[in-house]
Amino acid sequence: MTTNKRGGLGKGLGALLGDTSSQASVSESIRQIPLDDIVANPDQPRGMFADETLSELAASIREHGVIQPILVQETPDGKYQLIAGERRTRASRLAGTGTIPAIVRKVEPQDRLELALIENIQREDINSIDQALAYRQLIDKFHLTQEQVAQRVGKSRASIANSLRLLGLPSVVLQMIRDGDITEGHGRALLMAPENKRTDLAELALRKGLNVRELERASREASEKGEPKHELDVSRETPSLPDPHLQAVADRLREALATRVTLRNEGDDTGVILIHYYDLDDLERLIAQICS
Repeated sequence: MTTNKRGGLGKGLGALLGDTSSQASVSESIRQIPLDDIVANPDQPRGMFADETLSELAASIREHGVIQPILVQETPDGKYQLIAGERRTRASRLAGTGTIPAIVRKVEPQDRLELALIENIQREDINSIDQALAYRQLIDKFHLTQEQVAQRVGKSRASIANSLRLLGLPSVVLQMIRDGDITEGHGRALLMAPENKRTDLAELALRKGLNVRELERASREASEKGEPKHELDVSRETPSLPDPHLQAVADRLREALATRVTLRNEGDDTGVILIHYYDLDDLERLIAQICS
């Protein structure tokens, strides 16, 4: 597949479905397929589906039917492999409809993964860990660069790089983000800490209800001192840096660059800005962001 096949979010689905300006041609390709004949998409990037939202969708399907057909590909054994529409398929099974409207198309494996990811981004927020894993699949399976992935899903390269960085966290922390115990922002804050301290700090954040800024402070302390301070020292009562203006500037830079930033005052209104990077991809991201 060429890199200019799709330039932004949603163009992949539109290109695959064809020109929807001719409603007749689209309608003629829609079939009612037995749910028992549909097999799962092995590249489905979403690992979790909320029971509550599936129940709501199932109730809607019982009342109104499936408004938008799913997308499938016929398999050699006469079954249909799901490409896009995992939630609609699961909800239809829950609703007991028996069949589901589907458009049948032949799709290359790379397109199948891309479309599954794009559909999830468009229709319901995929959790940040499953999203990062899907980006990693595109890179590893199809040897794409971060820039190429960004072009295909309509996001910036910096966004893709930041997402992939989360995969450097311990598996227990990744599950905490998946479960909603801590946020993606907490995960990025933990990347500032030494690897052997990240799980402890994540559990500390959950136990004490630390917000992202407080966890960033604890992670910086763990990195600079070799170990985090006592729990009381990383709580909400932790004092700020001596110069609150420099702290505010450092916070703005950190948020803009999505990395650890340190300002050091050397007197006479001069100083040093330290911008930290975590691997060569992260360095390239920062250079591109600063020079753009």
